[in-house]
Amino acid sequence: MDAELDLKTLNDEDLVLQMHDDLYDGLKEEIAEGTQILLDRGWSAEKVLNEALVAGMTIVGIDFRDGILFVPEVLMSANAMKAGMELLKPILSASGVEPIGKMVIGTVKGDIHDIGKNLVAMMMEGGGFEVVDLGINNPVEDYLAALEEHKPNILGMSALLTTTMPYMKVVIDELKERGLRDDFIVLVGGAPLNEEFADAIGADAYCRDAAVAVETAKALIATKRAAA
Repeated sequence: MDAELDLKTLNDEDLVLQMHDDLYDGLKEEIAEGTQILLDRGWSAEKVLNEALVAGMTIVGIDFRDGILFVPEVLMSANAMKAGMELLKPILSASGVEPIGKMVIGTVKGDIHDIGKNLVAMMMEGGGFEVVDLGINNPVEDYLAALEEHKPNILGMSALLTTTMPYMKVVIDELKERGLRDDFIVLVGGAPLNEEFADAIGADAYCRDAAVAVETAKALIATKRAAA
């Protein structure tokens, strides 16, 4: 990209395409600038979010899923998106624009790995979800307290160690015990997991990466709302 490119000289359509490229390249300042220009041109925060940021992150997600982009690059893209989100969040919350859904996510007890979880959290935000990130090493009590406080649609649990994987079942069993299991969509992920394991512990889905997590969350929320 020509370093001298002045984003203000682009028309709306070209600016949005340029922002998709800048997100792909992880250019934080350019994304913040592009977001502000569109807002100054009278775009609603929701339109900027969907057409510039979410659409751009969708491209990143697809290339991540297909092995064209890797974790460090996706983290840079997600970080660039955050710069745009910081400008949009206050406007979105003031105008009462509802997120698609809300997710509580955390790595399970005994596990301190968080790169995958952070990536999912960022991509979920990029996909239009509100995300509450509990961090690492969460006992069942922490999950329960967060579900009670934030009332999300989705609970996401992550584990990178085969020894901590079974703890996901502890959390799900506790939800069943309390009659709360059906209140939440439970998504699980992490390198050693697979679909068989997710089925065995009673999760709704196994998500092999962040892009799949966003697609799965959107699909399951839509199904649940249609059923309701």
